[in-house]
Amino acid sequence: MAAETALTAKVDGSAVAGLALAAAGSRHMFGVVGIPVTSLASRAAAAGVRFLAFRNEQSAGYAAAAYGFLTGTPGLLLTVSGPGCVHGLAGLSHATANAWPLLMVSGSCAQSDVGRGDFQELDQIAATKPFAKLTVKAPSIVDIPRLVFQALAATVAGRPGGCYLDIPSDVLHQTLTQSEADALIAAAAADSAASSSAPPKHKSLDEGIVKAAELLHRAERPLVVFGKGAAYARAEETIQKLVDTTGIPFLPTPMGKGVVPDSHPLSATAARSLAIGQCDVALIVGARLNWLLHFGEPPKWSKDVKFILVDVNEDEIELRKPHLGLVGDAKRVVELINREIKDQPFCLARSHPWVDAITKKSKDNVLKMEAQLAKDVVPFNFMTPLRIIRDAILAEGSPAPIVVSEGANTMDVGRAVLVQNEPRTRLDAGTWGTMGVGLGYCIAAAVAEPKRLVVAVEGDSGFGFSAMEVETLVRYQLPVVVIVFNNNGVYGGDRRSPEELTGPYKDDPAPTSFVPAAGYHKMMEAFGGKGYLAETPDELKSALLESFRARKPAVINVIIDPYAGAESGRMQHKN
Repeated sequence: MAAETALTAKVDGSAVAGLALAAAGSRHMFGVVGIPVTSLASRAAAAGVRFLAFRNEQSAGYAAAAYGFLTGTPGLLLTVSGPGCVHGLAGLSHATANAWPLLMVSGSCAQSDVGRGDFQELDQIAATKPFAKLTVKAPSIVDIPRLVFQALAATVAGRPGGCYLDIPSDVLHQTLTQSEADALIAAAAADSAASSSAPPKHKSLDEGIVKAAELLHRAERPLVVFGKGAAYARAEETIQKLVDTTGIPFLPTPMGKGVVPDSHPLSATAARSLAIGQCDVALIVGARLNWLLHFGEPPKWSKDVKFILVDVNEDEIELRKPHLGLVGDAKRVVELINREIKDQPFCLARSHPWVDAITKKSKDNVLKMEAQLAKDVVPFNFMTPLRIIRDAILAEGSPAPIVVSEGANTMDVGRAVLVQNEPRTRLDAGTWGTMGVGLGYCIAAAVAEPKRLVVAVEGDSGFGFSAMEVETLVRYQLPVVVIVFNNNGVYGGDRRSPEELTGPYKDDPAPTSFVPAAGYHKMMEAFGGKGYLAETPDELKSALLESFRARKPAVINVIIDPYAGAESGRMQHKN
């Protein structure tokens, strides 16, 4: 009798959405609750989807995006209607730009009130469409399970990206019986499984794989370049096998760092200009020939370089027009190249002129940088604290901490100094150069990889975008240490020339300046976390040792000489 009553009990749209998300395999959701989705968050949590409540939808969206990258499964973002949906666009668009799977779910006004000026009314399908692979609205409760599975599948199909599901408030309040809900969810799951089992429609790779192996074999100066797409595809073992088998030097993009350890002797990171400027064949895996790789054009690249471009999206290959394009999953394609090379093996010796040139240049540049890093400069420049942080992170061993990096100088210098020896342990501003991602990334990393410490190294400007999320860190007691490089503002405070100090507002603070020596560590203390102020090497070492051991929420406020960095970091030509 009790079982029968349970099956005939009524469940509403919020419960059906939560049950469908759980049935589809979702385990975490990030967002901000309010009208009309508060119940949806609670119902999802009851169904087994942990809800992480944020202070701002932008940060929640960045968390969902990073979660998609770290786990390979769609990150979930929940927002309220109208302005909440608009705030969520930051995370949705960021996920799509970086090719990370994310599903944004928003409540919206009742369908009967559309066009009448309802509370927080917005055409959310139109608002999200430019930033999403798929946008769908559930017109009835019976449509929710099907659309949940459809949208989640679309986030990971082909090139991953963001999708949007709109659930009007009247649909969230509609009801059906538990047995009807179970049947709808089971049917949606079966349809999704049948669709996903169909083989992808790609052209045969056989001829292209043979050509790729031949090009690499015949090259005098080959180079392997891989990006965060290779990290997302879990291609680390196959790429390292390719590098070790062939002896070809490699170059990671910033978030590709760790796919092959930075410490590997064939790393060309410290000889980047030489590697891309003189290579004659470049195998590009899971990276786009966009601004991060200088569009694959001279003068950074040789005009005669032959690109072998591996991408899951055929449109990307059509856009870039490489010498050879291979459409497919990064891991699978490199596995096929390895198999072909096994039948026709070759290996560049360490004494090979190209390998020797890369190795010597790398050693020279590393020695120059280490000479700078060896100095204890006080007041701090960027190098001294980054060296101390690098050594503390490396001392943690494996599993290595996940490093979150954002800011102009902080991120740029940190990319060269901080070492990644494990895949998916670096998160930064990404394809779009998005500032404000830091705390959202931290929260995503902490829940996606609970065995790892999370260490954020942020400029004070980058930190400020999402600083209120330190309360979220404390609320969930996440193992996150946030290190703020405090140099009094964007790029380093007031750097105006005398010619700029004119006009009626010349006495105002500079557009780039913040309150000098702000007590960011006090913010963390206000919520019950641990705060540290570090102005000397010993103070920083002590704070890192204590906070890393505690694995509790902490902010280390590192005071930096405001004149130590450069305007716009390494992108002065853009500003």
